[in-house]
Amino acid sequence: MSEFINNVGQRKQALKEVIQRLHAGETVEDLKEQFGDVIRGATASEIADAERALIGEGVSVTEIQRLCDLHVAVFQDSLDETPAPESLPGHPVFTFRMENEVIMRLLEAMEDTLDKWEDGDESALQALIQQTENLGAIEKHYSRKENILFPYLEKKGFEGPSTVMWGVDNEIRAEIKQFKALITSSDPDALDAGDYFEGLARNIREMIYKEEKILFPAALERLTDQEWAEIRAQEDEIGYVDGQPDKAWEPPAESPAPQAEAQTASDGEPVPDGLIALATGALTRDQINLLLTHLPVDVTFVDEHDQVRYFSQGRERIFDRSPAIIGREVTKCHPPQSVHRVTIILDDFRAGKRDMAEFWIQMGGQFIYIRYFALRDAQGAYKGCIEVSQNVTHIRALEGERRLLDDAPGYDK
Repeated sequence: MSEFINNVGQRKQALKEVIQRLHAGETVEDLKEQFGDVIRGATASEIADAERALIGEGVSVTEIQRLCDLHVAVFQDSLDETPAPESLPGHPVFTFRMENEVIMRLLEAMEDTLDKWEDGDESALQALIQQTENLGAIEKHYSRKENILFPYLEKKGFEGPSTVMWGVDNEIRAEIKQFKALITSSDPDALDAGDYFEGLARNIREMIYKEEKILFPAALERLTDQEWAEIRAQEDEIGYVDGQPDKAWEPPAESPAPQAEAQTASDGEPVPDGLIALATGALTRDQINLLLTHLPVDVTFVDEHDQVRYFSQGRERIFDRSPAIIGREVTKCHPPQSVHRVTIILDDFRAGKRDMAEFWIQMGGQFIYIRYFALRDAQGAYKGCIEVSQNVTHIRALEGERRLLDDAPGYDK
């Protein structure tokens, strides 16, 4: 198979064939023997592109996700030769990799604690519960990957592998939740917990391997310094596994400040005609109107001069509103018996004494939840408030859980 080595197109086709034959049931050993030259010369990027191509040709993401561990086993010799990304502390990839180190050490500690518990040390259970809580911080790692890094990679055409990884992340999330339930049950069993943890730890370690050897090299190859700077500017809001990252890596000077109000979209591109630039994106006037009128709440905006400037007109209104109130002083929109309360809230907002006020009432058999929120600019100056009213009767009656599409006819999870 050496004739494939110097031909990118043929190599990609060969890699696809390897993956397809894995799915058909052939063994890792046979494929390594037959496609050894192709496998040894494959880069992480080429492997990811082959998987993406197969998804584009109709292979389900679920099927690739189910066998992606075998993919890594086939290509492991090649992937092990891929050097780790060289990044300074503060670079998003460096942070991801340091978090992986923390997670690896935590898994080792949990294994030691489980051994002690299995040997009869009952006090080890409390330590294990705390370690499991700490392991839950992996959610921050996965969330930054899925909600910040993946969108940038998708713009580069790197969709398939990202989707597969997200599916595995969700499985790990569920396994952590189940493990926590096992050890905090009324009668926890160390042996059962140990067996379950073995599979959980293996899945986390395999995800770390895929990140280190496939995802991060592919991201470093595709994304510019400016894009990494934009990613870095968004990370703090989600948070980290273990504290804030160091700042040895400095984003490019042209990196926009996260709160800058420029006439560009959130990705730095000029806003096309007809779109209004917002802090995170750009929408048309009609889209903004549709968004506000389809929210399951009533929203009223009162400016810093206590005048009503806007109210939403949703399908199910809670309180009567008419266009005649636009420009009216908000105190005149309330009955005399409650005006003094509204005045106190607005004065407190203006003085910075509070940022939110809430109350709830029974009305026509419905439970209505009402909140006022103070609006302040980047300098902290008061710019008005919004009133948000919501019928929460149905919400208060909810119990248990229902997953996305659970109520869809014919939907098979």
